[in-house]
Amino acid sequence: MSRDSGESRLIIRGGGRLSGKIVVSGAKNSALKLMAASLLAPGVSVLHNVPDIQDVQTMRELLEHLGAVVDFADATMTVDTAAVQSHVAPYELVQRMRASIQIMGPLVARFGRARVAMPGGCNLGPRKIDIHLRGLAGMGGEIRSGHGFVEVKADKLRGIDMFLEYPSVGATENLLMAAVLAEGTTTLENAAREPEIVDLCKFLVSMGADIEGAGTSTVRITGVRELHPAEHTVLGDRIEAGTFLIAGAVTGGDVEVVGISPHVLDLFLFKLRAMGVHVQENTRSIRAVGDPAAFTAVDIATLPYPGFPTDLQAQMMVPLSLASGVSLVTENVFEKRFGFVDELVRLGAEIRVDGNHAVIIGGRTLTGAIVRCPDLRAGAALALAGLAAEGFTELRDVLHVDRGYERFEEKLQMLGAEAERTGAEPLSCASD
Repeated sequence: MSRDSGESRLIIRGGGRLSGKIVVSGAKNSALKLMAASLLAPGVSVLHNVPDIQDVQTMRELLEHLGAVVDFADATMTVDTAAVQSHVAPYELVQRMRASIQIMGPLVARFGRARVAMPGGCNLGPRKIDIHLRGLAGMGGEIRSGHGFVEVKADKLRGIDMFLEYPSVGATENLLMAAVLAEGTTTLENAAREPEIVDLCKFLVSMGADIEGAGTSTVRITGVRELHPAEHTVLGDRIEAGTFLIAGAVTGGDVEVVGISPHVLDLFLFKLRAMGVHVQENTRSIRAVGDPAAFTAVDIATLPYPGFPTDLQAQMMVPLSLASGVSLVTENVFEKRFGFVDELVRLGAEIRVDGNHAVIIGGRTLTGAIVRCPDLRAGAALALAGLAAEGFTELRDVLHVDRGYERFEEKLQMLGAEAERTGAEPLSCASD
């Protein structure tokens, strides 16, 4: 498997109506943390419904660098951590993906030491890990930083009571994984509540952890002496589901996503309905039928779960550009999440950005153009805009999309889209 520097392009012919059903892949934002959690116990853990995406490959390479043996085929991954000895995560791997920082908690908990390069990933603004480090320090970790690395050492972690100044998903997950083997009880107040955190807690409990309050703002972890490997199925990806529901709506189509619980997208679905999309919810599926001519403006403010997901903010700007009226989008999670707006404007949208606010003047007709994907979710949004636009749209640097979407253009094609990749092949991380 090889990586390229962005030669891969996606050519989309807009104007077609998408319809049909797709099965949602496993959640990227859960699978990566479950892979990191496997480090907590020696032996073989098994994960099912793992998405075949670039970020999973990066985490796999990182685990293998540490000494794990990883096999991945047909959405099932086995991780054997018995031979893990290294505690160092190098820059070459960590700079590709910010989720790499999640190995810090498990390594310190199991080995008493972790040395991790500062994380990279999409350029969405500063990514301070102060809350992670403050929590680990409170648990007895000795923190050192310099030369682009952070090192944590602890002979023995101990439980703490901690109020998180912000419900950081990454910090909640890292401290959870550190606390499961700490001495005593850890209480995290103002903890993140995302469904992916609940999924992580279920996996940890199946490994022998003692956790109460998963999915609430107060999580209590009573440390245990040791954990054992476990088997777990990754929950469906709510961000992928939302992306394809929008794809159907902006093309005047009828799309159903299967393998997802509607309740994990409550506010997103509320906003779709408010805009004029017909949404039908079933136990494990969601269907959206849209008519762009009937869309009306709505305001959106991203917030931690159960608020509107920041990872669906860029995609939602596409139907809002088609909707009649003026919409206001407020980004409260990442500072630079409007970096793709100039590319969307190239396709005909009218958007004015002021700080963390974007004013969208709707009712516009989108037309195809050459655009560049600056990051993962922006790339997906530009693809949606291309589907709704007149003529051809060429997305460059589309490998950003491969970081989080499994077989993206293939699923679009299954729904009837005219989408074809040229240049480099999409990245695959499954074994032959």
